[in-house]
Amino acid sequence: MITGLSHMTFIVSDLDRMSALLTDGLGAAEIYSSGNKTFSHSREKFFDLGGLWIATMEGEPLERRTYNHIAFKVDEDAIDGIRAKLEKLDVEVLPDRPRIEGEGRSLYFYDFDNHLFELHTGTLEQRLNSYANQ
Repeated sequence: MITGLSHMTFIVSDLDRMSALLTDGLGAAEIYSSGNKTFSHSREKFFDLGGLWIATMEGEPLERRTYNHIAFKVDEDAIDGIRAKLEKLDVEVLPDRPRIEGEGRSLYFYDFDNHLFELHTGTLEQRLNSYANQ
């Protein structure tokens, strides 16, 4: 039986640059670095982001961008501050997209290796209710 999410792993071309995005941009805490050792596929770093284990491993970036993404829950009053931090790190923050009233606010951005992330303020219940009211 599945009891929850264990961790997410991202293959990145530059561990330090991704570390800055996660720690300085999103407020994660770095909790482990393999240094020059390889215990799995490659050198790696682990982070805690809101109680979620994020693993990053050194490797080739994704060849192309898609809409496949990870969405993190965030308080609405934090989005603008996070946007400013990401822009300082030269992360590509996408323009806001049109939303249905009540479904929550989102901030989408690509990391340096073509992974798409979303910061979202709404809940599943809010989204379903907003769709039902259309």
